Amino acid sequence: MAHIIKNDINHEDWMSCLPEKLWDVPLTHLSIPGSHDAMSYCLDITSPLLRSESDTFRLLDGVFCCFTRPAIRRWATTQEQNIVEQLATGIRYFDLRIAHKQYDSSNELYFTHVIYTQAMVIETLQSVASWLESHPKEIIILACSHFEGLNYKMHEEFIYSLKKIFGSKLCPRDVALLTLRNLWASGYQVVLSYEDQSASRYKELWPPIQYLWANKPNAEELINFLECQKRLGRPKGFFVAGLNLTTDRCFIASHPWVSLQTLTFENWNQVKKWLEDQKPGAEPTCLNIIAGDFIGPVPFCSLVIALNKKLL
Repeated sequence: MAHIIKNDINHEDWMSCLPEKLWDVPLTHLSIPGSHDAMSYCLDITSPLLRSESDTFRLLDGVFCCFTRPAIRRWATTQEQNIVEQLATGIRYFDLRIAHKQYDSSNELYFTHVIYTQAMVIETLQSVASWLESHPKEIIILACSHFEGLNYKMHEEFIYSLKKIFGSKLCPRDVALLTLRNLWASGYQVVLSYEDQSASRYKELWPPIQYLWANKPNAEELINFLECQKRLGRPKGFFVAGLNLTTDRCFIASHPWVSLQTLTFENWNQVKKWLEDQKPGAEPTCLNIIAGDFIGPVPFCSLVIALNKKLL
């Protein structure tokens, strides 16, 4: 396995520490560290499978849960730090997958990845809002998606809760000048993307942010995919280059001693080399948000934040 440098250093206030020249660069042209499947560090191994999982997998899980559950934990866990620890490490984009449990009489929402998390959505976002209070110059991007099991009424209630939690910190989607200096002057700290049509009526909610997902099992194929995307030119506005690796269920079944974490670390040196060569900015081949798995054990945030020096 590749040698991994443990614990990325603290970048709690990296945005406010950027050189003043970068305060007037649009956020869409900065290099921003992101967390793929940000809440999967606390999966509830006893919770039911998501409704969207296949009937075959559901049947397998029902009969052979002593095999499927450890496999789910190994392959659906993509992070090992909680959300406040990720904020302290420097993460400013969070991929948040949200669902309501089937047959749950309450309106409680949970984060998900194959199964549900132990962490509840409202409670977690309240802790994020508290963190922002003590870091008034840090801007975060929350990408809420999936919304399995939410009906119209639940969406309305959840949006109401989001507006209540973040209040005047929510940056409206029609803000013309999306720079650090402008956001600081307006007191905005949260860009909230909401991947559902119910969001279109609310000026505080942004449309979905494009995520470039390679769906590949190794660094070489991942890098080929991202290089190909770069040649096509950058999407408008915010977009995410995902450095996360993916395998299929055949691979998982035939590699009982491998996990997503070991796979990520084995490929890290090659990914790191490619990452160091990237640059933010307005050109077609420039990157914006860069998201990864296991962002704490490797110096992921340090590398992504350092790319902004190339804009000076």
